[in-house]
Amino acid sequence: MNVSANALCFGDDLPAAGTPCQVSVSANGLRVTFPSAPEEIIPFAKLSVMAGGFDHDQLVVKWAAGGTARTVYLKDPEIIRSFRRSAPPDLMPHLERTAKHVRRARVSRRAWLAIAVGSLLSLLLILWAASDVLVRMAVSHIPVEWEQPIGEAARRQFLAGQQVVKEGPAVAAVQEITQRLAGSIPHSPYKFEVTVVRSDVVNAFALPGGSVIVCTGLLKKAESPDEVAGVLGHELNHVLLRHGLERIVKTLGIVAVVTIVVGDQQGLVGLAKQLGIELVTLKFGREQETEADLNGLRLLHRAKIPSEGMIRFFERLSESDKLQVEMLSTHPMSAARAERLKAEAASLPKGDAEPFTFEWAAVQAGL
Repeated sequence: MNVSANALCFGDDLPAAGTPCQVSVSANGLRVTFPSAPEEIIPFAKLSVMAGGFDHDQLVVKWAAGGTARTVYLKDPEIIRSFRRSAPPDLMPHLERTAKHVRRARVSRRAWLAIAVGSLLSLLLILWAASDVLVRMAVSHIPVEWEQPIGEAARRQFLAGQQVVKEGPAVAAVQEITQRLAGSIPHSPYKFEVTVVRSDVVNAFALPGGSVIVCTGLLKKAESPDEVAGVLGHELNHVLLRHGLERIVKTLGIVAVVTIVVGDQQGLVGLAKQLGIELVTLKFGREQETEADLNGLRLLHRAKIPSEGMIRFFERLSESDKLQVEMLSTHPMSAARAERLKAEAASLPKGDAEPFTFEWAAVQAGL
């Protein structure tokens, strides 16, 4: 006989994993049909019921057949409803208790699910809040010498589309400023190399490992070498503080963090190289910009370069971003940066400035 099973039956004389069976309900009791065993008809009077199953969503029916205990698990909602409609009054209290148990189990399951979801969301919130800490911890595991190939890959790709200024007063001036600043960094693990490119963009940026790019637009905009020194002091500190690596790890996300934690920093180098030219456009966070500002100003002081140039440069830039809202900017506003730098400069001891060997007017004329 072909039996379309809708339940699972257990008993001492049945396999431990249970035997599929077909259960139907009549006005007098339960009819249980097995694939290769005699059909059993059990009156309601001989049945006991309870809730069961992994999710407590099954009706467990028990009886004795020929001295052998049998148990069948009903999960089909239609069979369960039919059982409730046909059951005699004396069995109804058992069914009501079973239904209450099922409802309690469902409520408890929903509560535990809500707790689990809430805990997961709380964990994600904590990880998000601590993401900067985790990124810094990961970056601390990366050897400094592995930064150079990351920055060099981005540098080569960027310069491929630029006109490099290889010699002249501007190149000599930028190199002198950079050497003056780098010579004032105690125990620096980096060798800074500056490249000047012909571009009207007022910008300079540093890449991991110590490569620094200066646009001629910055040199044209600056009114003194002290202003250029202020910008370069800021950019050099992005390298010293490893801000570029932090942005790379944050951009690559959890993959990079796990790669570093398990000790495969070379895997990160490969991932970072894939970013290539995108490293040039990575935006630093507001906290990183402020940190580079203040450390850059202190570097100017150690190099005996007047800090007023750096402050004046940001004051002039503030004229172009008056309409921006500081909270909506990833960078601190130039006006706010200038005020913060003024306060920091006032806290530093007075010192004598040393002039540069070149004439700034001649540098700009050469551009």
